[in-house]
Amino acid sequence: MVKVLMVCLGNICRSPLAEGILKSKVNLNEVTIDSAGTAAYHVGNLPDPRSIAVAKKHGIDITTQRARKFTVKDFDSFDFIYAMDQNNFDDILKLSRNKEDKKKVLLILNEVRPFQNNSVPDPYYGGDDGFENVYQMLNKACAEIASKL
Repeated sequence: MVKVLMVCLGNICRSPLAEGILKSKVNLNEVTIDSAGTAAYHVGNLPDPRSIAVAKKHGIDITTQRARKFTVKDFDSFDFIYAMDQNNFDDILKLSRNKEDKKKVLLILNEVRPFQNNSVPDPYYGGDDGFENVYQMLNKACAEIASKL
């Protein structure tokens, strides 16, 4: 079983969308997918209502997800850890204990544009269009990830 973790800052906008999108593209008997945030602002909360709405618009239900904080134990539990942006990538790497941990951490948009280190913008302070834009970016990246799993 391959295990994939999606990580953003608060685990209510980008990473829950990425989790839901990837789950819709793989056989869940073969792949485990979860999401987390590098900060504990929203632990226990549902995804942002705008993330729920954009996911629902595309036929994906993310209402069973609850925000949680990324921990060092996640390095032991997951094979791939996808960061949504450079800041979260750096924060995850700061918690890594060794080279094996570091190898697991990837920037999600490098799946579509390798080595460009582009970030998925945080749509939290923007409008609904930002959430649709993020959905489209993550949908492309998750399609690439799913094709490799």
